[in-house]
Amino acid sequence: MAVSIGLVGTGTVGGGCLDILAAHKNDFERHFGVDVKLARVCSRRPDVAVAHGCGDIFTTDYREVTEDPTIDIVVELIGGTTTAYDVIASALKTGKSVVTANKAIMSTRGAELFALAEQYGGELAFEASVGGGIPIIGPLKHSLIANGISSVVGIVNGTTNYMLTRMGEDGLSYDEALREAQELGYAEADPTADVDGLDSAAKIAILASIAFNSRVQRDDVHTEGIRSISPIDLRKAKEMGYAVKLLAIAHRRPEGIDVRVQPTMIPVSHQLASVSGVFNAIYVVGDFVGESMFFGEGAGAGPAASAVMGDVVDVARRMQAGKGPDVGCTCVENLPIMPLDTLQTRYYLRFVVADRAGVLAAAAEIFSKYDVSLRSVMQEGTRERNAVDLIFVTHTAKEASIRQVIDELVKLDGVILSQPTVIRLED
Repeated sequence: MAVSIGLVGTGTVGGGCLDILAAHKNDFERHFGVDVKLARVCSRRPDVAVAHGCGDIFTTDYREVTEDPTIDIVVELIGGTTTAYDVIASALKTGKSVVTANKAIMSTRGAELFALAEQYGGELAFEASVGGGIPIIGPLKHSLIANGISSVVGIVNGTTNYMLTRMGEDGLSYDEALREAQELGYAEADPTADVDGLDSAAKIAILASIAFNSRVQRDDVHTEGIRSISPIDLRKAKEMGYAVKLLAIAHRRPEGIDVRVQPTMIPVSHQLASVSGVFNAIYVVGDFVGESMFFGEGAGAGPAASAVMGDVVDVARRMQAGKGPDVGCTCVENLPIMPLDTLQTRYYLRFVVADRAGVLAAAAEIFSKYDVSLRSVMQEGTRERNAVDLIFVTHTAKEASIRQVIDELVKLDGVILSQPTVIRLED
């Protein structure tokens, strides 16, 4: 029995899926007994379909895919949260299964779509929504299911990891690193989703939901990006024995779920510290398995299409065997999201301040006022006349107290010359 698929979207990932089908369709049948038949291709790019020999099954109307009774699996690869949602929902309502790489949809409306899949008997698979070609959703739902997961921490955005790598290793400024990433095609013309941490927030919301069996939405994730990071921060981190990474962090605490995206210092001895360039890595801690790390390329036609087609073959195998859908929504608990103010950790804070007497003493008094103990204080000149970088590293402190310190410091008349850089330490 052939399993028919309809592909919606022929961009970078969609084109990669067509390439995989051309290269490995016969292997799927020979090795796994799965006869995957491409029945329909939908997009705004007929040239891509024609180039892959699919011109005769091309359409620009996704309804000709989702409403075709001969199609078993719909692959949604157009992105966004409007039309893409309509594609997925309409396919599920006809009893079809859906494979998607859409992190935005899964991190905001995943609960709705899982409900539709359960109601109409289809399956919703989304391995490619996090980590590109890195298998992580499958392992969390299957291989690690015997564990209580306490932490999922990842470098899940290749653009920012590349930029921080270049800034740390070669001293590039933020603007120089961004421009280079754009020239190489790693960053979009509008890099907001990457550099402000929004892309990472969607991904950690998905991972936390699966790991802790409790719904986490993208808007639940406190998110900070890397715009304020400078080479001096990376240099100072290295001197302290740390590396700076934009981490997507999810911890299960007794009080609930601690979930956030922030520039973070991690010890250079940690596995994540050595992940450089555009690579991604996801670190998982389970009560029985201990520490595991999943590493690989997080974006691009090949890795993402590999994850998509892996889902397609997996779903098709179950269909041919007459089995029902695989594990659906596992969010059966209702754990609270911990407010950021409750966080307790160590902090690195850098201020550009006026180079004049009394500044350090005034700052130290404010730290003391809010019961924030300082581990070290460093001062370094800047390119600006009459200004210095004043750097504080704290002992463990409360986030709320750090915010009070910052608020009071920036109110000092003519002292703080720019917004501070705040980097949390994860040991």
